[in-house]
Amino acid sequence: MLEIILKTLPFFALIGLGWGAARTGFFPAEAAAWLTRFVFFFALSAMLFRFAAELELREIWDPVFALAYLLGTLAIWGVGLGVARFRGLTWPQAAMEAHCCVIGNTGFMGVPMLIALLGERAAGPVLLILAIDMIVFSTLITIIVTASQSGRISLATLGPLLRGLLANPMIVSMLAGLGWSALDLPIPPPVSEFLILLSAAATPGALFAIGASLAGRSADRPLIAGWLSFAKLVLHPAAAALACLALGVSPGPAGVMIAAAALPVASNVFMLAQYFGIAVQRVSSAVLISTAASVATIPVIIHLIEKG
Repeated sequence: MLEIILKTLPFFALIGLGWGAARTGFFPAEAAAWLTRFVFFFALSAMLFRFAAELELREIWDPVFALAYLLGTLAIWGVGLGVARFRGLTWPQAAMEAHCCVIGNTGFMGVPMLIALLGERAAGPVLLILAIDMIVFSTLITIIVTASQSGRISLATLGPLLRGLLANPMIVSMLAGLGWSALDLPIPPPVSEFLILLSAAATPGALFAIGASLAGRSADRPLIAGWLSFAKLVLHPAAAALACLALGVSPGPAGVMIAAAALPVASNVFMLAQYFGIAVQRVSSAVLISTAASVATIPVIIHLIEKG
């Protein structure tokens, strides 16, 4: 267990460094926003393209794995929705809380950290989880909120949603990498070196940016945020484990899925909440509390995975 803690400590130390730099004012909020933009559009996209280009489609697409992740995630999404509705929240508010319960920081935290901790065999499963989160669950929350606000779903609603997905640099870079792989094209050495150099900035940049973005948050509504964090850090990986067991997912990919499900609430859930003007404070608190708590929970999950 100590070995796992020591392995994960540098990742959380980078988050802490970003938090400290922003909290003291040395790294202003504007700088954090631009660093996030650099990681999102350049460094992380280069990493995703490189991994996808070096994998074959069959190494990423596994229907049993995808089904297990969908079933486990939908189960906790339903629990989050049910608890919120029981408390009297509207459908959009309930859907946003359900989104908090299942959408982890797979892009900024999961891709660099899980691949570093679990090896490059984790790349295919992590990319598939990232794609499902962005395509299935981002679409689901957008449709629910839009339908509740306008009273109907139309092609005019779905058009911008589709354009948004196709303009997402993480989706574009993964699709471009898979296309490159499908054509069986070699990556020229100078291009490969360029991608490796740019990719190397993704891990420290993303983790530092996560910490810097947390500096301005406060833990308002801590009971609700605590429940959402518990659902994300404990219930979601437990549901993923049960789904893997039920469907017979291989131990290696199953471990990656459980670790990915144990990641804290993603910052882009806060961005969605802010965009729609729904449950902004409780989502912000859930991001803060779940990220802080994951310092303790992720090493435990990784330890359990390595123990089988």
